[in-house]
Amino acid sequence: QVHVVDSGGGLVQTGDSLRLSCTVSGLTYSDYPMTWFRQGPSQEREFVAGTTPSGLIGNFADSVKGRFTIFRDDNANTAYLQMNSLKPDDTAVYYCAVRDGAVTFSADDYEYWGQGTQVTVSS
Repeated sequence: QVHVVDSGGGLVQTGDSLRLSCTVSGLTYSDYPMTWFRQGPSQEREFVAGTTPSGLIGNFADSVKGRFTIFRDDNANTAYLQMNSLKPDDTAVYYCAVRDGAVTFSADDYEYWGQGTQVTVSS
């Protein structure tokens, strides 16, 4: 059984940084791309960032390019979303997602989800 656990959210101020973690068990972690989505109040779940199994290629939403990075530690079955220069518009519940296939931008394509971690950025 696959388990996805994401964590690391919190309340920060504009300009601060946070690092989210996503730990996966129940599958061969190194074979799978890792992806982050977020869902703000009254908004649909949107793609934030994803990385290939090798970790060498990252995809980012335009709204976070240059501020967020994604990387993985295969020894720990964990992926990280490093978020810098946070803005109030980044306030959302962040979810880690896993699918058997390449990174896509649609939440409907993903099979396994973390429980979500709240990020709140105050102005």
